[in-house]
Amino acid sequence: MTNGIGLGRRAFLASAAGVAAAPLMGGLVTGAAAQNGFGDAPSSASLVTDRRKLGDLEVSSVGIGVQNMSRTYQTTIPRRADMLNIIRTAYDRGLTFYDAAEAYGPHEVERILGEGVAPFRDKVAIASKFGWDVDLKTGERRPGLISRPDHIKLAVEGMLGRLRTDRIDLLYQHRVDPKVPIEDVAGAIKDLRAEGKVLHWGLCEMGLNTLRRAHAELPVTAVQSEYSMLWRGPEAEVLSVCGELGIGFVPWSPLGVGFLAGAIDAKTRFADGDIRKNETRFADESLAHNLALVELLKAWSERKQTGLPQIALAWLLAQKPWIVPIPGTTQMDHMLQNIDAVSVKFSSSEITELNASVAAIEVRGKRLPDAVQVFSGVEAPPR
Repeated sequence: MTNGIGLGRRAFLASAAGVAAAPLMGGLVTGAAAQNGFGDAPSSASLVTDRRKLGDLEVSSVGIGVQNMSRTYQTTIPRRADMLNIIRTAYDRGLTFYDAAEAYGPHEVERILGEGVAPFRDKVAIASKFGWDVDLKTGERRPGLISRPDHIKLAVEGMLGRLRTDRIDLLYQHRVDPKVPIEDVAGAIKDLRAEGKVLHWGLCEMGLNTLRRAHAELPVTAVQSEYSMLWRGPEAEVLSVCGELGIGFVPWSPLGVGFLAGAIDAKTRFADGDIRKNETRFADESLAHNLALVELLKAWSERKQTGLPQIALAWLLAQKPWIVPIPGTTQMDHMLQNIDAVSVKFSSSEITELNASVAAIEVRGKRLPDAVQVFSGVEAPPR
């Protein structure tokens, strides 16, 4: 199984939480992935012509997460030339939104992205993130979080060099630092904006009070969080707050770590070290129930004559006009399939029907181990 399903982000979170991530090299032992990959429907190589607004930042309606382009969750290293080709082909297909972070690699993913977009840098939007305690020079990953204003500014200097650019279009706080008031973080971003080094800012999986405080201090452009048919947590409150405040929303893991692409079935067994082995939504007692989502996607893929990933992404796009998913991949065909999602359109009656069917399936089990989940929904301390 490839890392195109975006598990690398979970592997990083697990490492940061102190969960053993070093053995992440076995992936799935058996199951649907070995047979069907991302889906059987051939790519029609759609062009992404639609644009969406995250706050006042305009980007393509689908982006791409490049996290795993330096090292897959199996710990294999993709061919750099292949990754650059995917980045550039995505642009040729109309994609203008690329998502990275200093923690991915660490550092190396930003270098790959900077090299990849260099020929058309001024025509795309680059998002990156700070916040995990990563050594500014060596990239050594250390436990915990760090969002001191002085550190943020130094981190951005390193990002600019690795990304071969003079500004970052969208800079996120990767996770809320429980030791630093969000107003102090916003102050650092204000200074960076005044210098032209950062154009927009956002938050990832923050507490809602922190989001409101951040937005009051400096308007937030986007929130990034996990969101898919498999995990609909943002629907409870986050999406409504984003809509109220005019903040865009960027779902990571929009294909549910491969589940919504048909890569996991009842026969799937996870290798030791694969974090999904510790996600109770994939445990035997939950998985048989949750596979109803895959059956629903199969029915709609036949109805729409497309693949499962396209339906899952098109569903996200249909939820709000300011949602921009960022599926990640190191496979050219997967990237083209993801882009094909823009060609899938639902009528108002169809999306009402599909929403009702999705809502009727109560997903069982947790999306993350407790040691990882603890980093989400954190509130910054008062100033």
